[in-house]
Amino acid sequence: MDALLTVSSLASFASTSQESQTYRLGYQSWTKNNLCVDSFHGEIAYFTTRWDALCPYIAVNEMMLEMAEKPLIVYALPPESPWGHPIRDAYGLVRVRESGYWEDGYRQRKFKKLRAKHRAYHHEVACMQGSKLTKQQLLAWGGEHFARYGISEKELDGFLDYVRHLELLVFEVKDSTGEKVLTDVSVIMPERGQVYGSFCQWNPAFRNDSPGLYACLLAAQWTYDQGYETYNLGPVGDYPYKSLFVNDVEPIYSLAICPPDHALMRDASSPLWADFEVEHWNRLERDRHTAWRASDYLQSLP
Repeated sequence: MDALLTVSSLASFASTSQESQTYRLGYQSWTKNNLCVDSFHGEIAYFTTRWDALCPYIAVNEMMLEMAEKPLIVYALPPESPWGHPIRDAYGLVRVRESGYWEDGYRQRKFKKLRAKHRAYHHEVACMQGSKLTKQQLLAWGGEHFARYGISEKELDGFLDYVRHLELLVFEVKDSTGEKVLTDVSVIMPERGQVYGSFCQWNPAFRNDSPGLYACLLAAQWTYDQGYETYNLGPVGDYPYKSLFVNDVEPIYSLAICPPDHALMRDASSPLWADFEVEHWNRLERDRHTAWRASDYLQSLP
């Protein structure tokens, strides 16, 4: 396969496929009709996949890319994939078994304060098979969060699809009166030794109690106690508070397919410009020689 594949070089698979045919790749399944989700940068329309909002490590192949609507942006491909390039953000990783992580003086003091601040809270933790999750339950856990961040029903369907063969970790936290403080949902990925933080819905009435920080602490501690290696906090670029927990980062490999001279290319504030290097537009296979040092990115965190 050519190391610099472009849109025009992809073989045409979709033309011979029926609209209703189901395709499978890794944890993902799709049809031509449900693969893509409408996304917008202002008035400029483009497409993402149905797993984009809530799932980690989206696998792609030539068939999927050919049948997808364009322009297409696929975020967070697996680090071992031959596809995609690092964007201007990274996954924040909590290597919970790294020597000295829990003994670090600054982190110890902050964690002690967090636990003391929330000592009157009660939390329940549960693990459940993703195959048993219903959309009704998903909305009960995160409906307000999904509405706030514009996460569509198609993306909820994508999450239900992705976790069918995985287990979920769910924390529910209440105050002393029984009022819900937060619900935090993660995806357990045993083959990676990883727990991935998918979403956290917290009650704005408790904003001053730093509910997001508390959820991270609960999940990181559970990850350690259950013998996993890593708690993945998701993208860290827009979330300075995550730096308290992060002790490693991983590039977010992504790809962008855009017709020449499209409005998305001409708008310097679009995701193409904000997230990607220009030379990576419409270049699908990964540059194996590209250097990416986690230490450089960690130094840029607050």
